[in-house]
Amino acid sequence: MTPTPIVALDFPDATTALALVDELGEGCRFYKIGGELFTACGPSIVREVRERGADVFLDLKFHDIPNTVSGAVRRAAAMGVRLLTVHAAGGPSMLRAAATAAGGSSQCAVLAVTVLTSLDASEVASVWGREGQSFQLVDEVVRLSRIAHESGVSGVVCSGREAKAVKDCLGRSFAVLIPGLRMAGAATHDQSRTSTPAEAAATGADYVVVGRAVTAAPDRERAMRELRTQLG
Repeated sequence: MTPTPIVALDFPDATTALALVDELGEGCRFYKIGGELFTACGPSIVREVRERGADVFLDLKFHDIPNTVSGAVRRAAAMGVRLLTVHAAGGPSMLRAAATAAGGSSQCAVLAVTVLTSLDASEVASVWGREGQSFQLVDEVVRLSRIAHESGVSGVVCSGREAKAVKDCLGRSFAVLIPGLRMAGAATHDQSRTSTPAEAAATGADYVVVGRAVTAAPDRERAMRELRTQLG
């Protein structure tokens, strides 16, 4: 199965973001709205993207007590978002609350963020108090993914380096989203664990998120077509 491409609207204002949605048109029907754009515009940006016939991945990475996360997820689902994120590190109770809150909307899936792709193994070991221990980042991602799976969420967010291991462990029906895609030979910018479109597709991922490879391209429609070609 070819992963569904999602373009990141990592812009500071609605005018710039919606101009890209209009420019790509039928070339992209799924967009990520993250912390910067949502903070600037609020729920109206979700409505405006959806009014253009596109799906929304609301990437706000909720991480709070279960009741607070439940309320946030319920409101996001009511806005009609297709995907949204919570942090796997919030624990089983929080994850179950998120899954339950989204359950009233069959169109909204909760994905648990495992380890941010900006982090490498040494940084994670430092944050989690694991310095000097035998530490494989893929094992931590799979462990968090298993907790998410047992808690009833629809899938996880992880890098392409761990995606196949998650699929092998938890099955093809457990969704995997790979963020931070980079075209072959492109700069990784602020990401430590990146994948090319072909690498991401080979893992069996369900969704991939691409940002600057499309949004900063001289010809963004052409870049989007090339992304789809490389995804297979």
